[in-house]
Amino acid sequence: MTAAGDSRTTPPAKIAVLGSGSWGTTFAKVLADAAAETPVMLWSRRPEVAEEITADHRNSRYLGDTRLPSNVAASADVGAVLADSELVVIAVPAQTLRAQLPAWRPLIPATAVVVSLMKGLEVGTDARMSEVIAEELGLPAERIAVLSGPNLAMEIAREEPTASVVACPDHDTAAWIAAACTASYFRPYTSTDVIGVEIGGIVKNVIALAVGICEGRRMGDNTKASVITRGLAETTRLAVALGGKPETLAGLAGMGDLIATCSSALSRNHTAGHLLGQGLTLEQVTVRMNQTAEGIKSAHAVLDSATKLGVDMPITESVVAVLQGRLSVNDLGPRLLSRNLKPEGDSAP
Repeated sequence: MTAAGDSRTTPPAKIAVLGSGSWGTTFAKVLADAAAETPVMLWSRRPEVAEEITADHRNSRYLGDTRLPSNVAASADVGAVLADSELVVIAVPAQTLRAQLPAWRPLIPATAVVVSLMKGLEVGTDARMSEVIAEELGLPAERIAVLSGPNLAMEIAREEPTASVVACPDHDTAAWIAAACTASYFRPYTSTDVIGVEIGGIVKNVIALAVGICEGRRMGDNTKASVITRGLAETTRLAVALGGKPETLAGLAGMGDLIATCSSALSRNHTAGHLLGQGLTLEQVTVRMNQTAEGIKSAHAVLDSATKLGVDMPITESVVAVLQGRLSVNDLGPRLLSRNLKPEGDSAP
């Protein structure tokens, strides 16, 4: 293993994945399938889940009967999971991340690279997950990466072909991570635009809530296509204002992820929006779903960030109004397109 910042030419000897939900477990499967000789160890806060993964090679709560590779194991002991790991992947709910990192910091090996699978902005600070990791772990940007794209966990668990983006300021590190997760059904591309990749993954959850609400109100494909397209425009505006590249949002981490999340019943955020559109309260939606819909948590932080930067995000603003009870789902559809007339490419509000 080479020092941080140098070119990494050998595969990681051990990989840790912190978080045994649907995406964390699925990505552990991807990593294990990519290199059958590499031990991949999952951390689960529930000992019974860790036991099932290790003994039966399944995580029935999140992935049903999906069989996990033999080189995947799990433990509720985070120290055992992190020991000697050269690649550390974090897949916990975004709003819980900062509180957990201080306990993990002394356990993470000194030269390990950390990858975030999380797609959320921290409420209260508007920080991206890579920023939270840098602050709490004291790591340089070159040892922090993010992975995003059209990554619906169940489809990947079924080994249906998909592509994604690994972003890190250091291209060699991004390429090293990409090599570690290249499976027959999973194709990672690389990028140095961490901001653009993260913002694409964050805001698409909010847009998916809007599309889901429209679908729950029995609006048609024209409405949904309009919201998706204008949602991409406002996502791009925010990413560029934060320092991201517009071309990133036209790729897998932007348009690709947005289409998948807004179109699939497998999407937690789309499902949550659909339930809201059918008339369920936010509390009822939370009870109905056993997984986190990050858009519900991050929407206000996205709007707060946009407001500070003077970025116009009318769809996000409308979704926040629904979540806060200031706007009825009955009024969301008409409001989304009731803007001042202007040319489509005009960047002005």
